Amino acid sequence: MINKKLIRKLLAEFVGTCFLVMIVIGSGIMAQNLSSDQLSVLLANTIATGAGLTALIWIFISISGAHFNPAVSLIMLLKKELTFKEFSYFSCFQFAGGFFGAILVNIMFGLDPVQISENERSGLNIYFSELIATFGLIITILGVRKLNALAVAPAVGLYISAGYWFTSSTSFANPAVTFARGFSDTFTGIHPGFILPFIIFQIIGACLAMLFMSLIQNDEVDTN
Repeated sequence: MINKKLIRKLLAEFVGTCFLVMIVIGSGIMAQNLSSDQLSVLLANTIATGAGLTALIWIFISISGAHFNPAVSLIMLLKKELTFKEFSYFSCFQFAGGFFGAILVNIMFGLDPVQISENERSGLNIYFSELIATFGLIITILGVRKLNALAVAPAVGLYISAGYWFTSSTSFANPAVTFARGFSDTFTGIHPGFILPFIIFQIIGACLAMLFMSLIQNDEVDTN
């Protein structure tokens, strides 16, 4: 039996991840519709994602912690801030929310509700880029929340905005969003064949970031 408090958290994670995917994919589609210039498309996608992510975190941070990301939830599990049951539910609702967001944004732009992306994003350098991107995201969250929880939203929004430009993968840094983007055959999509390597390197990056921050913040590291 799921208690009401957990249900509220799960709804927040579902809706937050859903909107995050709609923002990422939708802004990419809109930018491509308005411009054929790749620089303009990426810039528009960056601004929309950073701004939207900031707003979503502020909306839901007091309810669920505003993870919208199984890698973030995994770190909270390892830090004993989530139980395994909560982590399992969080991850399921994040993946489901992301998938639903991909369907909704496809419908909004008059596309087939479910698409399979043909956008190839392969190569060890691209996968390594996801490790770096996720490492940076986690140290941003763990570092800034020590300063002020309300500062996490703009910090994450700014970091992801930067990640679009300094990483070769354009900083997915989120297994649920990566999965969802497999169902968008657009600028922001990813061929399903490359989703698993992305997620593996994202998880590695997240765990390394937790270990690093535990070391420099003098926290105990739980490896069980």
